[in-house]
Amino acid sequence: YSKGGLYETVNEVYKIVIPILEAHRDFRKLTLTHSKLQKAFDSIINKGQKRMFGTYFRVGFYGSKFGDLDEQEFVYKEPAITKLPEISHRLEGFYGQCFGEDAVEMIKDSAPVDKRKLDPNKAYIQITFVEPYFDEYEMKDRVTYFEKNFNICRFMYTTPFTMDGRPRGELREQYKRNTILTTMHAFPYIKTRINVIQREEFILTPIEVAIEDMRKKTQELTAATNQEPPDAKMLQMVLQGSVGATVNQGPLEVAQVFLAEIPDDPKLYRHHNKLRLCFKEFIMR
Repeated sequence: YSKGGLYETVNEVYKIVIPILEAHRDFRKLTLTHSKLQKAFDSIINKGQKRMFGTYFRVGFYGSKFGDLDEQEFVYKEPAITKLPEISHRLEGFYGQCFGEDAVEMIKDSAPVDKRKLDPNKAYIQITFVEPYFDEYEMKDRVTYFEKNFNICRFMYTTPFTMDGRPRGELREQYKRNTILTTMHAFPYIKTRINVIQREEFILTPIEVAIEDMRKKTQELTAATNQEPPDAKMLQMVLQGSVGATVNQGPLEVAQVFLAEIPDDPKLYRHHNKLRLCFKEFIMR
């Protein structure tokens, strides 16, 4: 666990070991154990947010060439700074050797795959970057950076879409599909890929997308203003992204599109008020 950088779990293991050593009156080993624990706790304090955990990708396999893998989805855990092109290139190379380079094709988007449109003689691989997902009640217990990256089995990715089929559009027509995947086991695990056993989908309406974006911007501002020691460059970048006049689709645009008038549909009142509260918080920050 020390080598893997999971210092918090070192403590959990020693909680079991220490009573045994105490019962054996083995003070030499107890000395060694406590010095190792001190090292582990020092590492937690010193490394803080700089610790590297994992990057996660959802990989879907489509095509009869894959045999049992056909239409199976997995979540892959990769070293911390793996970019999408790296894993894409690696899997393409690996399955290219299995089936021949011409037979393997990568699906470039994260939209749902329609099998009828695929060539039956080819093997298709779809790769999407996913992030660990937690319900709000879970976040009360997952306070530290380690807790947000340990014992995780739910992941989320978002797919933007509009009703007429384009992925991106104007603010008032921009929808979002949030897909939550549940894996058979929790990461970190013995294997670096785990089967997906459940998927849930939520559609966010344009005003809900705007609320989510405003919350994100407010969080970024909060983080930049509370940073210790203060980082002027970071704050400058966040502010430019938030209030720069050149930013289309920024907060000003959101306010003009969604808050210019009270919505006709009573169902939207709640979202309208939520968005107003988001702006109140945003302006305060």
